Amino acid sequence: MKHLLRTPLLIVFALLCSQVSLAQEQAPKTDKPAASGNTQTAAEAKADQPAGAQDSKATLYFYRLKQYAGSALEPTVFCDDKQLARMDNGRYFGVKLDPGKHACNMGDKQTGFELDLKAGQVAYAKISIETGFWKGHGRLTLVQPEQGAFEIKKAKLLGTDKVKDRALVAIYEGSDK
Repeated sequence: MKHLLRTPLLIVFALLCSQVSLAQEQAPKTDKPAASGNTQTAAEAKADQPAGAQDSKATLYFYRLKQYAGSALEPTVFCDDKQLARMDNGRYFGVKLDPGKHACNMGDKQTGFELDLKAGQVAYAKISIETGFWKGHGRLTLVQPEQGAFEIKKAKLLGTDKVKDRALVAIYEGSDK
């Protein structure tokens, strides 16, 4: 009886060992330098290349998560004293900016931030609604790229009718993203 149980286990073990050795043979060898003597990785090679037209600008995403409180409010987003868009509930849009320092704020100028963008950099700004005595207002917060990239997946693109400056706002509903 013990032999009957051992046989299937030995077969499974032998199959696993053969698959592991086959995978090791098929894996590319990374410890050997290339024949040309170039030991540069793909990421380093990409960094050494001149930035293309797409990477010459930075992208700043503004997003607002969908919430019931303040859902009727559409605060205005400004960047470098230019009106970009009226922010709708549960939406996002993207702005292509030249590298350098930029100041972004909400229409009431109560909240905002300044940031220094580099070419090809992606940044995220979260808009939330703060309660007020008579009326709520928008709060603009710069968030970590990891948090922004995760949270923006829950939002939809901003509608064309909400965009005020199409020269700067490059990513919205109906744009050629």
